[in-house]
Amino acid sequence: MTKTLMIQGTSSGAGKTTLVAALCRIFSNKGYSVAPFKSQNMSNYSYKDGFEISQAQAIQAIAAQAEISPHMNPILLKPLGNYISNVVIQGKPYKKMSAKNYYEKFALKQGIKVAMESFDYLKSKYDVIILEGAGSPAEINLQKYDIANMKMAELAHSPVLLVADIEKGGSFASLAGTMSLLPKNHQNLVKGFVINKFRGNKALLQPGFRKLKQITSKSVFGVIPYVELDLPNEDSLDNRVHLFRKQNQKRLDSQIDKLASMVQKNLDIKSIEGMIQ
Repeated sequence: MTKTLMIQGTSSGAGKTTLVAALCRIFSNKGYSVAPFKSQNMSNYSYKDGFEISQAQAIQAIAAQAEISPHMNPILLKPLGNYISNVVIQGKPYKKMSAKNYYEKFALKQGIKVAMESFDYLKSKYDVIILEGAGSPAEINLQKYDIANMKMAELAHSPVLLVADIEKGGSFASLAGTMSLLPKNHQNLVKGFVINKFRGNKALLQPGFRKLKQITSKSVFGVIPYVELDLPNEDSLDNRVHLFRKQNQKRLDSQIDKLASMVQKNLDIKSIEGMIQ
């Protein structure tokens, strides 16, 4: 039976993409066949090879030592401006859609159907699927239409780790606030937290961890230090324009190994592995 784990974040840029890449490499090195999966991604940085998906999922596939597949990112939204995007479905161009039409007419009908079709395809081929959420699961104005976060975790029967970027400040409030805005059944899917991009003495965080557990009943699975990595960026929130090229794969592999090693040292991988059994 395929095991699943989902990484969601308190915001865009929290570190979901790199954490998924690290976990893909860690579990692949443990002998599992692993695939990344992101049901819906919004990015103009894509990977093309007879099909088109977000470059983030292509890099995660390389981290997983798996063949890159359009099913790893079944819905790609390529923003054009004025709340209109080109929609790519399972690697093929579909059509232009406004945000309103996408949410109200597509997401909960064809969108979730396409996402589950691709997820089921990966399930038939891999031991472990590491899912990535999008933005935040607590965008309460859009929760009804959100097929990238908790709805996907629910359908995939996947435990969730929630990651926060401490460098931006307010990470404890972000974690507690996100949990408070989730319905109870979705709170129950969250098994714990990850603090990302920390600089300093981890011991200083312990009082915060205790208070966070009192409020949410969830524990912190690890604190990942800030590290400079030469990895292609996912979207335009990052001002580095750095695109993935096939000829860069050897260098990319070394950066992924560096990332995976650092994450493995700072995350409770044993507990996470036990959680997905």
